[in-house]
Amino acid sequence: MSKRSAIKRQLREGVLDSPEFIQDAKVRRLPARVGGWSPLPSNDERDQGYLKTLKPKSDGQAELMEAVDHANLVLALGPAGTGKTYLAVAKAVEALEAGKVGRIVLSRPAVEAGESIGFLPGDMEDKLAPYLRPLYDALSDRLSMKRVKALMAEGLIEIAPIGYMRGRTLNNAFIVVDEAQNCTYVQLKMLLTRLGWHSTMVVTGDPHQSDLLPGVSGLSDIADRLEAVPEIAVVRLAERDIVRHPLVASMIGVL
Repeated sequence: MSKRSAIKRQLREGVLDSPEFIQDAKVRRLPARVGGWSPLPSNDERDQGYLKTLKPKSDGQAELMEAVDHANLVLALGPAGTGKTYLAVAKAVEALEAGKVGRIVLSRPAVEAGESIGFLPGDMEDKLAPYLRPLYDALSDRLSMKRVKALMAEGLIEIAPIGYMRGRTLNNAFIVVDEAQNCTYVQLKMLLTRLGWHSTMVVTGDPHQSDLLPGVSGLSDIADRLEAVPEIAVVRLAERDIVRHPLVASMIGVL
């Protein structure tokens, strides 16, 4: 072996003692300590990770996260920008990654915000994609979009339209019902009774931003009735919990 090749091997594999390295040997022992980068933890432990740490930014968000950890049914009511949907989806991803649930079920009413967009092409998921975009955004923030598509292909993330939920029992699942203010009393009653064993359901919505006719939304009535049940958590977020642009909180207060 040439001197140049020996130097390259030393740089790549570390310095070996003469008994450990024989030029004609077929098998040799790798050095116990290799110079350069190692995947093993070093003395200076660094808290590095690609997954964002989920931390509450207000007292209301802390209450919501605490409720999701200890209750199997949580109703999160509050104005826009309080992080209801994001925290619900983030907790769902956290439970799935930890193996606490076997799948995530996302449901949202397909109601246009005051205008009709007509018929949409594609299959059921394609038709619902514009309505479920906020849920996809929250999912892609916690997971890569490639991972989201893979989990959906495996059935670990399921898109379940509200109209197709009747008769189902959702066991071992984390269910997120978003924009619940656009559900009627009958629809919410049907959704809440889908809860099965070893499952958690989080219902989010803003009673003051319903796209239904006045008096049709059943979210406020459902929340008032379920607030008396000790095992169910009803978290009411306020303007002080808004984490979007400060103007959002100012507008909510006057609109």
